[in-house]
Amino acid sequence: MTPSPTEAAVPRSVRRCARRPAFVAALCAAVLAVTGLTAAAPPEQDVPGAAAALPYQDPSLPVPQRVEDLLGRMTLDDKLGQMTQVEKDALVPSSDLATYRIGSVLSGGDSTVSPNNAQTWADTYDSLQRTALTTPLGIPMIYGIDAVHGHNAVRGATLFPHNIGLGATRDPALVQRVGRAVAEEVAGTGIDWSFAPCLCVARNDRWGRTYESFGETPELPTAMTSFITGLQGGTLGGDPASVLATAKHYLGDGGTTGGVDQGDTRLSETELRAVHLPPFKEAIKRGVGSVMLSYSSWNGVRSHAHKYLVTDVLKGELGFTGFVVSDWAAVDQLDGQTGFTGAEIATAVEAGVDMVMVPHDYKRFLSLLRGEVTAGRIPQARIDDANRRILTKKFQLGLFERPLTDRAYTATVGSAAHRTLARQAVRASQVLLKNDGGVLPLPKTGRLFVAGKSADDIGNQSGGWTLGWQGRSGPVTEGTTVLQGIRAAVADPSRVTYDRYGNGIDGGYTAAVAVVGETPYAEMRGDRPDGMGLDQEDLQTLARLKASGVPVVVVLVSGRPLDIADRLPDWKALLAAWLPGTEGGGVADVLFGDHAPTGKLPMTWMRSASQQPINDGDGKSPLFPYGHGLTYGTDPDPDPDPDPDPTPAKACTATHKPVNSWPGGHQAEVTVKNTGTGPITGWTVDWDLGGATVTSLWNGTHTVANGRITVRGTGSGGTLAAGATTSFGYTANGPAGTPAPRCTPA
Repeated sequence: MTPSPTEAAVPRSVRRCARRPAFVAALCAAVLAVTGLTAAAPPEQDVPGAAAALPYQDPSLPVPQRVEDLLGRMTLDDKLGQMTQVEKDALVPSSDLATYRIGSVLSGGDSTVSPNNAQTWADTYDSLQRTALTTPLGIPMIYGIDAVHGHNAVRGATLFPHNIGLGATRDPALVQRVGRAVAEEVAGTGIDWSFAPCLCVARNDRWGRTYESFGETPELPTAMTSFITGLQGGTLGGDPASVLATAKHYLGDGGTTGGVDQGDTRLSETELRAVHLPPFKEAIKRGVGSVMLSYSSWNGVRSHAHKYLVTDVLKGELGFTGFVVSDWAAVDQLDGQTGFTGAEIATAVEAGVDMVMVPHDYKRFLSLLRGEVTAGRIPQARIDDANRRILTKKFQLGLFERPLTDRAYTATVGSAAHRTLARQAVRASQVLLKNDGGVLPLPKTGRLFVAGKSADDIGNQSGGWTLGWQGRSGPVTEGTTVLQGIRAAVADPSRVTYDRYGNGIDGGYTAAVAVVGETPYAEMRGDRPDGMGLDQEDLQTLARLKASGVPVVVVLVSGRPLDIADRLPDWKALLAAWLPGTEGGGVADVLFGDHAPTGKLPMTWMRSASQQPINDGDGKSPLFPYGHGLTYGTDPDPDPDPDPDPTPAKACTATHKPVNSWPGGHQAEVTVKNTGTGPITGWTVDWDLGGATVTSLWNGTHTVANGRITVRGTGSGGTLAAGATTSFGYTANGPAGTPAPRCTPA
């Protein structure tokens, strides 16, 4: 990092100014004019700085050309710095960002600013970015944050339902709009990169990250990759609110044995590909800019050390051209000991990690990384490949031209338009599981009693990753609680009585609304290896409500299905509200019938915790099947058919579609459609396997006899209204062939 003799003859401030991107150079020139200094031309140029930009500073050139030009000018220190991501609060002094050429900063789950508002976040970002731009090559930093259900580190931001709720909407277009709103709020604080979406396929609800999953089948998270398009836009960097998205956590974190966080996913490669890989494949098709690896292992090998999965499959087979980032201090876990070692770093980088989320001891990390490179244990080509990937995204985002916060978006943080969208997402995510006697929708003129620890607690209804990693109960941010939504919806708010514990209720109420469930948590602390039921406070509150004789409506605020089968007979209605975020009015919209419930279960609801793991198509008997969701009754047909067919015709078709293949195997999807004039309550599909052997099948059950497979519909997918469709998928060893499946209705 020592300047050359030629450079040393020029004042340091002048040298820095001459190497700035064009708009920064102009600002420098003005400052230098006041001080009486003159900007010197860099050695590569024969004319003063503003007259001719270096190729990498020229936005008219193709990105690959800019990357190669910049790469050719970078020292080893520059390159190693680009591969390093440091927690903001660990940068002491902040000038280390430039001194060590650090390419990326992040804010972890508990990292914040003071005062915590959008303006301070933007000011903090700009200050750090200005520091990054003082390096000789002026390479901007990229700043990452876990904006996983809104810009959830910023007080006053709009918080949307967590992914499990968005999965229940079954609406990829809505999820894309949510992604766009999140991008605008993130961009309004200057930040360029969100560690979202989580594309895990949660297969065991004991896992503390279940709520970060859109659903338990690969099809649902795959469909919800529309969130990526919302964050990045149609083209990364196509507008100033484009934010780099992250597909995480690669691969199989939702399938660990026992639902243990950071555990071991013990599956065959065929099963891993069938269940956990499809959402990442779709994310890559959508151009996702980064992929974050999982803490978990696959058959005993950690993802951060798995060269086959990262380099061969992700970058090679799937053609991922973005960059791979490690999870928080995950590289430091590879040998099971605290503290980085050169061997851990070499293993991870050689496996395919491009950027290491250090996040604290960056000086030691950089020293060890340099040692591994100079010793030849990490090839220079691997370092250059990582830098190409990182720099490409920085250029595509426009960071070299627009490195500072676009303050036009700062006002969108918590804006009315975004809160309206969030309320829409909340009501679309509500899943009505029980409604005996049509107790819902509630009358707006009735006398209501509201109870439960989550009725008036925005922290509880927002869950983990809300103003802190694990979240917390209480008024952590601005928004509307469920109780506030109820009071705003009724004709006379004075007819709504609230007591958290259910004290004081009598038989004179129309209904009692109990808003109960889980309190906030995130990974590790959220794992539930033992019971999965309601806590004692909830049970006591519900007992008081039941004793009054008033019909009880339960609104369950939780990050997963809970063990409630034995309590369900006491409740007239059950509404799964998941973790709705800041706009509790969306729950009230459904309770009072302003919007009928449309959500469908993204997870199979267990009869008891002993059934875990329970998933669609596994043959276990659930309390509520995957895809279940009631709605309110509709008005009778105003013009009924005067001569209805007493025996509607039953018919169905099946269409086979290959979706993936590899040497020795394939994966396919079969779509079943009810082509008759009435409903069918079951169906079977059969075809000749042509010598192939089915190794796994989901969304159905199957038998094989004499080389022919027969698949039967299960759960909600087995019953189809006229014109409705469902699908099932399978993986097999052997050739796909051209099967002609036959569908038979029941």
